[in-house]
Amino acid sequence: MSRVRPFLLLGALLLAWELAARSGWWNQLLFPSLVDIADELVRFATAAEGWHEAWVSLYRALAGFALAAAVGVGLGMLMGRSELVAALLDPLFSGTYAVPKLALFPIFIFVFGLGSLSKVALIFLECLYPIVIITYQGARGVNRVLIWSAQNMGASRARIFARVVIPATVPFIFAGFRVALPVAMIVVIITEMISSIDGLGYVVIYALASLKTDRMLAAVVVIALLGLLLDRGLVLLRSRLVYWDRLETYYV
Repeated sequence: MSRVRPFLLLGALLLAWELAARSGWWNQLLFPSLVDIADELVRFATAAEGWHEAWVSLYRALAGFALAAAVGVGLGMLMGRSELVAALLDPLFSGTYAVPKLALFPIFIFVFGLGSLSKVALIFLECLYPIVIITYQGARGVNRVLIWSAQNMGASRARIFARVVIPATVPFIFAGFRVALPVAMIVVIITEMISSIDGLGYVVIYALASLKTDRMLAAVVVIALLGLLLDRGLVLLRSRLVYWDRLETYYV
C-alpha cells in the first residue's frame, strides 16, 4: 500500500481528466483524451527529433544551473564567513531578488544573440539568487560550539573551514540546488517559448499555435518527467554525499 499511495492522487486526477474529455461538455481542444496525449507522447519518444528537442532544453538548463552553482556556492560561503563581503553583497542580492529577471531577457538577446547563450545567461542569473542566499544563511548559521571546540583542540582556521564550516553548510547548499534546479527548467522553457526555433519550449508554443493541444500536453508531460528525474537525481546525490545529515523519520 505504501508503494501505491503516491500514485493515488495522480490516478484520480487522470481519471477526472479522461471523464471530462469524454463527457462532451468541453471542446477537445481544451480537454484532449489521454489516449491522444499518449499517442503524441509515444510519437515524441520514438522520434529522433523529440530526443533532440529534449536534449537542447536540458543542456541549456543544466549549463546555466552549473554556472550558478559554481559561482553561487563561492559567493554564499564568502558572505557567510566574511562580514565585509556580506555588508557589500547582501543589500545587492536582497534588494534585487524580487526583480523579475525575465524582464531583462531582451537585453540578454541584444548582448548574446538569439541562440543558447542568452538563455543560459538568464538561467544563470535566475538560479544564482536562491543558491547564494541559502548558502549564505547556512554558512552564517554554523553552530559556534563546533567552531569553539575545534579551536580549543588547536585546529587552524583553514582546517576549521574544511572540517566544520563546509560540512555544516553542505545541507543548505543542496537545499539551494533543489530550489534552483526547477527554476532552471522553468526559465529555459519560457525563454524558448519567447525566442527559439528548438527546445521543448518551442515545441509547446508551436503546438499551441497549431491548435495541437494533445501534442502540447505531451511536451508538458516530457518537461514534468525531466524535472522529476533531475530532482530525484539531486536527492539521491545528496543522500550519498551528505551521509552525516539524514532525516530518518517524519515528525507529527
